[in-house]
Amino acid sequence: MKKGVRVYLGSDHAGFNVKQKIKEYLKKRGISYEDLSSELIEGDDYPDVAFKVAEKVSKSKDSRGILVCGTGSGMCIASNKVKGIRAATIYDKYSAIMSRKDNNVNVACLRARRFFPRLDIRLIDLWLNTEFSHEERHKRRLAKIEKYEK
Repeated sequence: MKKGVRVYLGSDHAGFNVKQKIKEYLKKRGISYEDLSSELIEGDDYPDVAFKVAEKVSKSKDSRGILVCGTGSGMCIASNKVKGIRAATIYDKYSAIMSRKDNNVNVACLRARRFFPRLDIRLIDLWLNTEFSHEERHKRRLAKIEKYEK
């Protein structure tokens, strides 16, 4: 991961414990982060956290977001509503790498239910350490998405 990149973290109640493990991982590796859902709130709504993280990422070119909920899908849907966000639910090695390499995803969404926190950490490690390919076809496709957002 490039130096100077800041990670914004968030989770709902279902993803809170996994998010805490991701925080430990980031801290051990000296990666700058900000937790935007630092307290466990039973029955909270994932869009509230997704919007907070996505807004922070959209305002800072050198940042990424990591969101965790029960399935990862809700966080992904909500965060993709924010202009400039390219969020993906990552669930295996291939999706973690290719979401960065081809799509320059800036928000990773993970599931907490029926998943292993160790796997989440490995996927985050791959995702954070994979850079965008800058291949012309991928830049062209992303430019179309950006144009549509306007």
